[in-house]
Amino acid sequence: MSNIQQLIENSKVNESIARKLFEIETEILACQSSEELLQQLLGLIQEKFQLSGISLLLAEPTPLSYLINGNLQSNWHQKNTKQISVKKLAQLHINKKPFLTNELTQLDQFLPKNLLRGAKSAALTPLSLEGKLFGSLLFTDKASTRFHNKLGTFHLEQLAVKVSLCLSNVLIREQLEYMAHYDRLTGVANRRLMEVCISEELIRQRRYGVPFSVLFIDCNKFKAVNDTYGHDCGDKVLAYVATQLQELVRENDKCFRYAGDEFVVVLASQTLPEAEQASDRLCDFFVNNPMPYQNMRLPITISCGAAASDGQQSMDELLKAADKKLYANKKSQNGMVFKL
Repeated sequence: MSNIQQLIENSKVNESIARKLFEIETEILACQSSEELLQQLLGLIQEKFQLSGISLLLAEPTPLSYLINGNLQSNWHQKNTKQISVKKLAQLHINKKPFLTNELTQLDQFLPKNLLRGAKSAALTPLSLEGKLFGSLLFTDKASTRFHNKLGTFHLEQLAVKVSLCLSNVLIREQLEYMAHYDRLTGVANRRLMEVCISEELIRQRRYGVPFSVLFIDCNKFKAVNDTYGHDCGDKVLAYVATQLQELVRENDKCFRYAGDEFVVVLASQTLPEAEQASDRLCDFFVNNPMPYQNMRLPITISCGAAASDGQQSMDELLKAADKKLYANKKSQNGMVFKL
């Protein structure tokens, strides 16, 4: 093949690659979440470039704090992503450049062997956000000639930049949405989402007659905890209570931080007697499970008030009924079990 013919052939190959990358970019630009973006990305790349395998490697621990809050921890991500240490990721991507090889033994110290099963060559494309390396796309192929260290990396670098920019935009949008609807300290949904949830339950009840109840909850002697052990301990108490409440209620029930040390739990399809049983169960749990703190166990307890919607009350009236019941229960306890 003459030099001119070779140039023409190379030009056709580059044009084909550029067209495929443009098609991928067009698809992922429409994605509304990081999960959707990554699903589309991995599927499209594997399909259009006919790769034998593709995986997403994520740095552990992540250098980006907002990737910790669960946005990248869905069932799909757990199945399709693998963890790699930040140190190993940096060793693979010197100067944040792609790494290509058909000598796969070079990757033995970096990757699990199952990711390279059946492959004869591999390419790793770095992903960066805010200038920090946080992951890598692993492409594998059964042909040893597909990826090697003499192959140009321009298109892979171009892909990395575009993917990083798209993912950055999606993650920022997700983070803003998360901050608007979830309490940063405890991780539970906030009052805004509570109002949406109760409104939906009221509509469902009025339309289909499905009952529901709410629990109004607060932490006993919370001020005393702050005064005695400090506000850092108080924050840990709130996080502990929120975590336990979420684990103790059913999957279709919802827990919200209302304000301060107050929480609301919406119990779907539950009558008042059922809600009162749930209330007793939650209170008993905290009595029997003091919070581990430093070298001690703090006797953190809660008080609950239950109220069932009759379909006629407003949201505020329902919450006031539960709050009134909470204080009646707290008064009847007379503070006897609330001592620190």
